[in-house]
Amino acid sequence: MTGEQERAHLPQSWTYTTLEELCNKITDGTHRTPKYVSEGVPFISTTNIVPFKKDFDFSQYKKFISRKEHEELVKRSNPAKGDILVSKCGTIGRAQVVNVDYDFSIFVGLALLKLRNQVVFSKFLEYWLNYHGTKKRLEEVALGSTRRTLTINAINRVGVPLPPLPEQNRIVDRVEELFARLDAGVEGLRKVKTQLKRYRQAVLKYAFEGKLTEEWRKTHKDQIEPAFSLLQCILKNRRLKWEPNHFAQMKDKGMTSKDDRWAKKYKEPISPDTSDLPRLPDEWIWVTLDQLAWSVKDGPHYSPEYSDQGIPFITGGNVRPSGVDFDSAKRISPELHRKYSERCKPEIGDILYTKGGTTGVARVNTYSHEFSVWVHVAVLKLAGPLEPFYVQHALNSPFCHEQAQRFTHGVGNQDLGLTRMTRIVLSLPPLAEQKKIIAEIDHLQSITDEVERIVETNLGYAEHLRQTILRDAFLGKLVPQDPDDEGADKLLERIKAERAKSKGEKDTNKGRKNKPKQSELPNYVK
Repeated sequence: MTGEQERAHLPQSWTYTTLEELCNKITDGTHRTPKYVSEGVPFISTTNIVPFKKDFDFSQYKKFISRKEHEELVKRSNPAKGDILVSKCGTIGRAQVVNVDYDFSIFVGLALLKLRNQVVFSKFLEYWLNYHGTKKRLEEVALGSTRRTLTINAINRVGVPLPPLPEQNRIVDRVEELFARLDAGVEGLRKVKTQLKRYRQAVLKYAFEGKLTEEWRKTHKDQIEPAFSLLQCILKNRRLKWEPNHFAQMKDKGMTSKDDRWAKKYKEPISPDTSDLPRLPDEWIWVTLDQLAWSVKDGPHYSPEYSDQGIPFITGGNVRPSGVDFDSAKRISPELHRKYSERCKPEIGDILYTKGGTTGVARVNTYSHEFSVWVHVAVLKLAGPLEPFYVQHALNSPFCHEQAQRFTHGVGNQDLGLTRMTRIVLSLPPLAEQKKIIAEIDHLQSITDEVERIVETNLGYAEHLRQTILRDAFLGKLVPQDPDDEGADKLLERIKAERAKSKGEKDTNKGRKNKPKQSELPNYVK
């Protein structure tokens, strides 16, 4: 709805004015970056403005300036309780009433509105500024292409639907009542999301302790081959996988099939130390990741030359338990991809395991198209017979994830080294039980995914309902009009007349030493 359409739908007692008419002053923060100090006067920017919150948010953005520099900056803009701060760049139009008594300074990205309190309540105007219809208009009048910015002149000219003061008060009371109910519902939904996350972790924990399939084992004893026998088969295949791969490298160096020097390079995998590990079901055993994988490699340890188009180049941030995000992945040329594939080539059934940035996230490669990985992603080739998705779920379980964090070293650039990750210990059940565990996890996670989808949908509805409440408020539909209220237009006219009169008296009294006494001023301008 445009300003003209909004004006036409306003109740009779309302009027249409501008922010300039409602404010004594509209300015913005300092246009230069100050010198920051470790302690001092808070210096805030647009990040601190969080709509519909009672207090400023210093958790995301916390900087300070000296008292001396603050005293210089307040000559331009001096935020005080009851003023409104509005973001004029970045996410344009976010507004919040100043409700703190302590001093702080603001950056240029914030506009400061000092209101004529006898005309408009600050909370009413804050709600109006955070209404999506208002924000849309502010974005339309912002200047710039890449970084759009509101000018002070543009803010001054923005039209505002204005009800009588008593009705503003009733609107604020009703909005806060409805928002309180809405916030309680949103908090409940967020708690459900937290509980779902915990439930997923609990499912994985119970799965790899043998508790998820405890009843299944009792009724399928004839299908269960002890995991010890399975491990022997895996270790045999691990060596068989390693032999031709490494013999081919030796052949390139002039060796023959009778030359056994390649075999001397083979290292038996690390076995787990089970002394402090929990008890498993009788048919299960503890194993290391080293015993299950015949090859563990990562991508190049340097940033390649990227291309606008080409082969996807996967980093740790692209790998999630739900799948690989190829849409946001960077690209490299086919020539670079072929070069990197000589060292590390992801194939279907391999495990992609993050070892840099966010470490300890596993995902089975189910993709037929080619891609390369960076140093932050390890490619684990499993020896088998083994269910890859069982290994994925096990590595993402709390037990294995905690080990991955313990083996992650470094401060700035954290890394889960290839050798360290192979020491991660996980439980190994019989092959038939691995398949059952995968089916149970997939079933339970599909249920939690559906519940989470419903929660997200309802969170979206909650935000839509919040804006619907504000829309009705500023169309005069949220609370009834009182015929005894003085019309907003008459209030504005009287204020304008008083301002004009005050200005005239000021001009007439130029040079006089005596100022009007406080008792001589009208009540609504004291």
